[in-house]
Amino acid sequence: MERFASVERKTNETEISLKFGVDGEGNSSIKTGVPFMTHMLDLFTKHGKFDLNVDANGDTDVDDHHTTEDVGICLGQTLLEALGDKRGIKRYGNAFVPMDEALAQVVIDLSNRPHLEFRAEFPSQKVGTFDTELVHEFLWKFALEARMNLHVVVHYGHNTHHMIEAIFKALGRALDEATTIDPRVKGIPSTKGML
Repeated sequence: MERFASVERKTNETEISLKFGVDGEGNSSIKTGVPFMTHMLDLFTKHGKFDLNVDANGDTDVDDHHTTEDVGICLGQTLLEALGDKRGIKRYGNAFVPMDEALAQVVIDLSNRPHLEFRAEFPSQKVGTFDTELVHEFLWKFALEARMNLHVVVHYGHNTHHMIEAIFKALGRALDEATTIDPRVKGIPSTKGML
C-alpha cells in the first residue's frame, strides 16, 4: 500500500497545499516563498528518498515565520497520516551527516509521543534573509504534528549554512530509516501493542 497523504491549510497568514509520499524517489516540487527553506526541504526530500510537493503562499512581507511554521505543521500532519498505524516500520532512525566542517546528528522515534530536543548553536542569526531561529520552530512543529520524538544535535561547525544543511540532510536520512518497512517486524513495533 502506498504511504501518501496530502493536506490543504488556509489561514489569514498562509495558504498551503502539501503532498508527501514516504516511499518516493527523492522528487520534489517546492515553492514556499522562503528560498532558504525551499532549499532545505529539497535536501530533506532527496536524502530521505521521499516525494514532496509544496505550494505555499504566506505573509513573507512581514517575515518568514508563519510560512516556515505552517509548512512544518503540514509536513507533520501528512507524515502522521501516511504512516497510519505504523505496522511493520523500524520506528527508530539515526543519521550523522557531515557538511564540510559541520557535523549534525538526528535521531528519531516514531513513538506517538511528540518531543523535540534541539542542541545547536548557530554563529549567525541569519542565512541570507532567513532567521536561523526558525529552524527550531520548523522542527518543533514538524515533530509535534507528526507525533514523533526528534533529537537534533549539531556536534560542531562554524558556518551556519553548513550546520543547518547538515541537519536537514540528516533529518531526511533518519526519517527514511525510521519509516522503512522491516519484514522482521510483525505488527506494531511496540510492546504496548500500539504507537
